Amino acid sequence: MQAAEPVVVKLQDWIEVFMRGSMRHFLCYARESGLSMSQLGALLHLHHAGSSGVTDIGDHLGVTSAAASQMLDRLVRQGLILRLEDPSDRRVKQVVLTDKGLQVIHETARARQRWLVDLAKTMSGPEKAAVTEALEVLIERAKQLNQPFGADL
Repeated sequence: MQAAEPVVVKLQDWIEVFMRGSMRHFLCYARESGLSMSQLGALLHLHHAGSSGVTDIGDHLGVTSAAASQMLDRLVRQGLILRLEDPSDRRVKQVVLTDKGLQVIHETARARQRWLVDLAKTMSGPEKAAVTEALEVLIERAKQLNQPFGADL
């Protein structure tokens, strides 16, 4: 097996350090708020989807619809989500975030970002400029790789 390029090794090192630092704050927030990872996953899914059915949430989390429904019942009791009738089919329930649920999403983002703010405080001005420049290149190259499926066929 061929050795990885030094830039690949450093990117892997950065991902490991970043994930550990970012997730530590995220997990602390989850513990302090009394939410499970599945509950946070459901809230994040709803934040990105806007609304979703119970089955879709279960599929997203890799659990049965029954398990998803029980978990969603707890989120309803906490005031984080609402179950609404689907206007096109009254038998179907759509799940949406409440304002309180949206607040939790914002707090989880702040918890994850806190680590980055602390990290930036440790850098000098020239270090921040060098990191910013390098990240701009990295972001641009990553965007070029993430073209829609089939665009390069």
